[in-house]
Amino acid sequence: MPMKPYEFDRRYGELDQVVSAHIGQNAEVVDGNGDADGRAPSHALQAYLRHTWHTRPWALAIAEQQLREYARFPPGRLRLRLGEFYSVPDVGLPESRTQDWLLQLADQVRHSVDSSEVPMPSVPRTHWEWQARFPELAQFLGGWFSQDMVDEFPDHEAAVSHYEATTDGALVARLVGEVAELLALNLEETDYVLGLAELGLEVDPPAPLSAGVWLESVMGRLGRPGPKYGPSPTGG
Repeated sequence: MPMKPYEFDRRYGELDQVVSAHIGQNAEVVDGNGDADGRAPSHALQAYLRHTWHTRPWALAIAEQQLREYARFPPGRLRLRLGEFYSVPDVGLPESRTQDWLLQLADQVRHSVDSSEVPMPSVPRTHWEWQARFPELAQFLGGWFSQDMVDEFPDHEAAVSHYEATTDGALVARLVGEVAELLALNLEETDYVLGLAELGLEVDPPAPLSAGVWLESVMGRLGRPGPKYGPSPTGG
């Protein structure tokens, strides 16, 4: 979703992605050999780098520039209160540490680019990464299979039918692709359950199906070509 006001997208859009990836996670760096200072990226930054390298690699340079610019010229409290600048969300660090932390993030993003260290694809490790990697699946589960499902639909099949009937076909196809990608991870059943919860599922799959088997059934159902309407090419 675009940031508001619109100007924030241009100045802070990628900065917001990096910081948002750390919400609810440990923002501090961990020991290792991740940069010249011997500090490896946090798990949250690793998730951001992994996803961005494989989807929008050009955005890494923008992230580094926005992180560094904000850290070097932080806005005063009055301008933040007036809404003239982006306010960095609370990631569990004291305010006195935020400026140095943003510079560390910028250094680590730059190191990743300069070294061409592209993280290998893996199972998402954070809530942000689950949501970023499977956005349409998150929309499907969070919108049709929240705890309110039992009040809106008689069963899971009815909810799937409603999604199919009210969603653009291109988005339905995208959902099918995301489910196929998730199943290709070959997770254990408990990991599917945890992953679907991160994506917004708040009800159990229909008995007696496991989470993985239910995903397969949804993919099979929505992946079937629908009926074609209108005149045939021959005019019949």
